[in-house]
Amino acid sequence: MAHRFKVREIAQQSGLSEATVDRVLNDRPGVREGTRSEVRQAITDLERQRSQLKLVGRTFIVDVVLQTPARFSDAVRDALEAELPTLAPAVVRSRFHFRETGSVEAMTSTLDKIRRRGSHGVIVKAPDTPEVVAAIDRLVAAKIPVVTLVTDVPGSRRAAYIGIDNRAAGATAAYLIDQWLGDRDGNVLVSMSSGFFRGEEEREMGFRSAMRVAAPHRRLIDIPNSDGLDQTSRKLVRAALESDPQIRAVYSIGGGNLATVDAFEELNRECSVFIAHDLDGDNRKLLGERRISAVLHHDLRADVRTACQVVMKEHGAMGAHFGFTTSPVQVVTPPNMPPT
Repeated sequence: MAHRFKVREIAQQSGLSEATVDRVLNDRPGVREGTRSEVRQAITDLERQRSQLKLVGRTFIVDVVLQTPARFSDAVRDALEAELPTLAPAVVRSRFHFRETGSVEAMTSTLDKIRRRGSHGVIVKAPDTPEVVAAIDRLVAAKIPVVTLVTDVPGSRRAAYIGIDNRAAGATAAYLIDQWLGDRDGNVLVSMSSGFFRGEEEREMGFRSAMRVAAPHRRLIDIPNSDGLDQTSRKLVRAALESDPQIRAVYSIGGGNLATVDAFEELNRECSVFIAHDLDGDNRKLLGERRISAVLHHDLRADVRTACQVVMKEHGAMGAHFGFTTSPVQVVTPPNMPPT
């Protein structure tokens, strides 16, 4: 297994013992394939973050745990690795634990595994359930600070929530849809990946509240539990469109937007207004082709940088002046889409 790193560095990155890493690197028997995969992933992550290894300063190992479609996980990884050098003289190294779907038990198992291995901090996007609250509290009790990203788990002992004001984002979506539909008739499709994510729930509440005031005559059609995945979303959207011929706008809270747009086109239906979240690869493509109307975005690089700084603060490595607020909601349209 070719690499340029010391066994100690790989062990630290993977959370495995040096003896285990040595057995994998030397292809000795008696090692599970899952463990070999963890070592390979650690080497890959170190290669991606190698510019950090040249810095001199206090080192922090941060675990990033996300349950989200791969397009968003990739965006978070890219944003974090782009921001790592800006945290100098501290050296922040990241370990990634991504899944698109999964049970609450799988999420808590990952968090408990990190607690047993040790970490300087955890950045997490997870459902807001009692089991997740308990797992976060166990991490904090083990002196591992936790920062929630994009969606909050407010009943836990997490150090901070980093992200947008999700209620304000939902209200913004309602304002845009009301303005752009104007006097035209039409109902609105509202899609979510899961009702267990607090951020999505708050976006929906903000949207519904604003729509009741601005356009109480419009019917809102819910698509819950799509996991934000295209395969699931296509089936759910087609079924909704076939059952309601008046749908002509979409507020996509949880993703699956390529499939949603395709479903409208496959049924030869017009989508007059389409509001999405996050400027990921799919939404850049759709926005550039003007197949969606606008994306509600926030500075993901600033968010992950702040999340790392919160972890550092919890370990006494930031001054007393350090503070932060929720990220502003940016309305991105084809003419003002920022470069990649």
